[in-house]
Amino acid sequence: MSHVETETADQPACWRRAAEVAAERADALPAAGERVAVVGCGTSYYMAQAYAALREESGQGESDAFAASEFPVGRAYDRVVALTRSGTTTEVLELLARLRGGTRTVVVTADPATPVREAADDLVVLDFADERSVVQTRFATSALTLFRAHLGLHTDAVVRDAETALAEPLPEGLLECTQFSFLGRGWTVGLANEAALKMKEASLSWTESYPAMEYRHGPISIATAGTATWMLGAAPEGLAEQVRATGARWVESALDPLAELVRIQRLAIARAVARGLDPDLPRHLTRSVVLDADA
Repeated sequence: MSHVETETADQPACWRRAAEVAAERADALPAAGERVAVVGCGTSYYMAQAYAALREESGQGESDAFAASEFPVGRAYDRVVALTRSGTTTEVLELLARLRGGTRTVVVTADPATPVREAADDLVVLDFADERSVVQTRFATSALTLFRAHLGLHTDAVVRDAETALAEPLPEGLLECTQFSFLGRGWTVGLANEAALKMKEASLSWTESYPAMEYRHGPISIATAGTATWMLGAAPEGLAEQVRATGARWVESALDPLAELVRIQRLAIARAVARGLDPDLPRHLTRSVVLDADA
């Protein structure tokens, strides 16, 4: 069994612990009413998108998400939240250095024994969710669970849905699909972006992601037999019927969207194995992007 398979299967237990950490470290996380920016790279950026949308939707305050390299330095925020599994990502460390002494920063990481310890004002550690695989699964979803719990939006039902997502067989025919479009609305747009990334990284699949209402504005033209359009969360009215009319496969479920992401992680791993790929070591990727000083 690959590391990523073990780490994917461990998510329900990690989510329970992340919810406990949210209560233990509530002081380090954004307070209601604060103007907040959330930053990350790759998977962490997409979890930042989901968290920022959730926080604003729940009335906790204005919340933005940025790739760490694209943060608008000079814009006023009460707090900047950074996600970095490794604690060594160059763009995150450089941004924290620029914000030092001006804007309060908190980092959520899996490894506190890294440069990020000295770079941030506050540190929230999810070391139980650290991973050996290059491909992120349990750290990303545990970080988002931490945020959902802090917002009062996490329940035991979400964990039970994750257990269901791990136990049920994957829908038939998906391994044979040649293209995947992942759709979301609100906070699940970030999850759709992460789903597409997971399929690219682990299985070299052709994937795209969009806000669900945007899918009609052009992207639906690629839908045909052999492709799958996968909705995370509630679909816009009539969209499922429109997609099915193209001959494409429509995929959705009643599971919590974060648990639905677990199903997609499983599919990415299954497709990698079917294609003879190593899902722990995607080509051209490393566990952390650490750039030379001159890069």
